[in-house]
Amino acid sequence: MSLVRQQYTKPLPKDAELFTQDGQQYARWRGRDGKRKTARVTTGRDGQPRIVLRSNKLSAQYRNGAGRVERVATGCRTKEAAQTLLHELNVRADKVRAGAWTAAEDSVLDHQATPIGEHVDAYLDALKNKRGKGGKRAVNRQHYGNVATRLRRIVAECKFTALRDLSRPAMERWADLREAEGMGARTLNGHLAALCAFGNWCVSANRLVSNPFARPPKRDERTDPRRKRRALTEDELRRLLRAAKLRPIAEQGRAKVVMADKPRDPKSRRTWKRETLTADNLESAYRRGLEALQTRPDELAKLERAGAERALIYKTLVLTGLRKSELAALTIGCVELEGQVPIVRLDANAAKSGQAAEIPLRADLVEDLRSHLRVRLQRAQDAARNAGEPLPVHLSSRDRLFVVPDGLVKIMDRDLLAAGIARIVVGEDGAERIDKRDERGRTVDVHALRHTFGTHLSKNGVAPRTAQAAMRHSSIELTMNTYTDPRLLDLSGALEQLPALPLDDGNGGDRALATGTDDAPSNYLADRIDRAGERNDAHASAARTLTPMLTRTPGNSGAFEALSGKSDELLDRRDRRASVACDERKQHVARGDKMRTLGLEPRTHGLKGRCSTD
Repeated sequence: MSLVRQQYTKPLPKDAELFTQDGQQYARWRGRDGKRKTARVTTGRDGQPRIVLRSNKLSAQYRNGAGRVERVATGCRTKEAAQTLLHELNVRADKVRAGAWTAAEDSVLDHQATPIGEHVDAYLDALKNKRGKGGKRAVNRQHYGNVATRLRRIVAECKFTALRDLSRPAMERWADLREAEGMGARTLNGHLAALCAFGNWCVSANRLVSNPFARPPKRDERTDPRRKRRALTEDELRRLLRAAKLRPIAEQGRAKVVMADKPRDPKSRRTWKRETLTADNLESAYRRGLEALQTRPDELAKLERAGAERALIYKTLVLTGLRKSELAALTIGCVELEGQVPIVRLDANAAKSGQAAEIPLRADLVEDLRSHLRVRLQRAQDAARNAGEPLPVHLSSRDRLFVVPDGLVKIMDRDLLAAGIARIVVGEDGAERIDKRDERGRTVDVHALRHTFGTHLSKNGVAPRTAQAAMRHSSIELTMNTYTDPRLLDLSGALEQLPALPLDDGNGGDRALATGTDDAPSNYLADRIDRAGERNDAHASAARTLTPMLTRTPGNSGAFEALSGKSDELLDRRDRRASVACDERKQHVARGDKMRTLGLEPRTHGLKGRCSTD
């Protein structure tokens, strides 16, 4: 047990003077304080000379509970303070050797004072390097980014500085405040899940004895209506694609609108603004934009390509069910358009589920993608020709299939407004915003195009299991309940597929009951006729009704003989008409020492009579 000062090396100062003394090389220089300093010189790993310095802070060297010699930085400059820390380390080692503490509990104490940021960085590194089957990354980039953002936010806002500061009450107070501020249930649960996973990792890495955030109080996401999405109809999809194609040019032709609450001054930008593109003014703004860009053909071609690519992005999302991040990760090499079945190969790293997939492409989408790639190849060849470079024969397979902008959500909001799917509303503060909700409170965004994909599969009669495979869902309930909008389903047409059930077919519907062909109970008919007062005719009719039911069949001949002589009694005893069927259905015929219970119905093919041993 001792206190030592660690040695370390630094590059040779620029103004250092080298000299040799007693066979050892030294350096002499002046420090920032102007004082002259001297240090021994050694050679670094790179072969360059470095000066050897001694730390002004003491380190404690001791033998831990496992018997290994360790050196721990005390952070103390004075010997008295460092001696106190060394004494505490020796006490801990004695407790481990005596069995009062475990080695794991002892190692936890070493991490209590470490800044929380170092633990978070270590956890994120472990999460990033985690590997699954086949050596592939177990966590995709999107999930890693979400965990990092959420974990750092909750640690900062809860003011955790070290592991000893971690507190469940502080986490619960933070969750209650965020919920009061309007944070969604799903977002809030994501933050709590990230903090819980961090605590579990600290336990597994012997940095905590137990996880203080185990089983966090989750919010019910089903009661949170803010992110319920709806599917777009076919007409809305067509309008959205057209608006996406025209809007880049229409933005250049927006008219000026003078603000009513500002003094009119054409020279001041604060007194007027550009009109907002809607379905009413999109066409006129597009024509004005074409006129304004006639003198700038390069800019016009650029905006036309931007609109065409954005419309194709929307169409690809709708016809493949890809998520925005998955589409952004696609490269040209992932697309196979010339095979018998054109497909898009989605890598496991890009898929949300972490599983690779092959997504088939429809014929019209294949032609659109071919045209898109031809235009890009032509542009690449034109650029190479202008630069005097060799013309490329094909595009690089590593190039992205689409340039998906990071702000696609806000871009789509403007496209929805220009398509007449969204509308402008004025808030209580007087500010304008885009409202994308329908009367049910469901909204439209980029991910709603995936809902549209699933809904139109169900609408057009695709089997649920096939729709689940196309959506790449783990459960059919998710496909049918979450990603299928019931509003677009043809419920009225589905009801028309049910069988016709007329109450009176015009051919004596009531008489059909009398023949027993509709499996109606015979006593039901007797009661109806009795109330009508037609008893005598009813007796004969009842006898005819029972006749086909009492046909001699194998296994019920005894019942036939027992009941055949009772028809006269059935006709004469009016008061027992309602119960005669029930009485006769429970005839017991003795056969040896067993009794068989038989009914009035004839034997049905494939069914066997049940015997009783009573």
